[in-house]
Amino acid sequence: MKQLYACIFFTLISFQTFAQERPQIEIQTNFGTMVLELFNETPQHRDNFLKLVEDQVYDSLIFHRVIEDFMIQAGDTESKHAKPGESVGENDLPYQVPAEIRPNLFHQKGALGAARTNNPERASSSTQFYIVQGKIQNDSLLTHNQNRINTYLQRHFAINDASIKPLYDSLENAREAKDSVLVKTLSERMEAQVNSYEDFEKYEIPAAHREVYQTIGGTPHLDQSYTVFGQVLSGLEVIDAIAAVPTDSRNRPIQNVIILSIQRINPTN
Repeated sequence: MKQLYACIFFTLISFQTFAQERPQIEIQTNFGTMVLELFNETPQHRDNFLKLVEDQVYDSLIFHRVIEDFMIQAGDTESKHAKPGESVGENDLPYQVPAEIRPNLFHQKGALGAARTNNPERASSSTQFYIVQGKIQNDSLLTHNQNRINTYLQRHFAINDASIKPLYDSLENAREAKDSVLVKTLSERMEAQVNSYEDFEKYEIPAAHREVYQTIGGTPHLDQSYTVFGQVLSGLEVIDAIAAVPTDSRNRPIQNVIILSIQRINPTN
């Protein structure tokens, strides 16, 4: 009986360890290889990304948007066919992934985040992602970025407030109708409502996050507005190499930065 209990206990421990294990992926580019882990705290993004990897959606796509000291972005599903100098970045698959913004997941260097449009739900693109390069932050920059975070949060909660949402919807309808006079009038009313909105909890960058930003770096102003769903484990130098490439006026690299393949790998620990 004791042996049976021991066996059951070991099985439970093994199952818990396996359940908590974060899946890892390897991104091979013509500038080097990165290994990343995907967070179980963001299961919809994790599973969506793994499915895309399994279907080889990313193979041969390019990093179409590169901004040094900020991030590198890929995932435009048509970018593999883009001619030199052609505008890229408008394509993905016809669905969105619901936002999974977690307070403990932040935009330190190497963070894997989901790109998105400026939609009220903050839902993510089906395929487009970015990897943070960022830069080292001092106290002044962190204070500035904390204010930016709260400005974004203020707008998010305001436009989703039941008392303001009808005005936001009317503004969007006017934009679709290209009624410039009505857009101007409603925009002014909307900005006044947003700027005076106070019914939300203001965000403070946690001390542990501040320490990382001050030593490793990152892009803190994106925190709590975009879903972070992974982290680079090795290959930070590849991010730096890609981020340093010359780009055109639309931030597309002059020389294509190509995703040769993305595949799931077995964790090494």
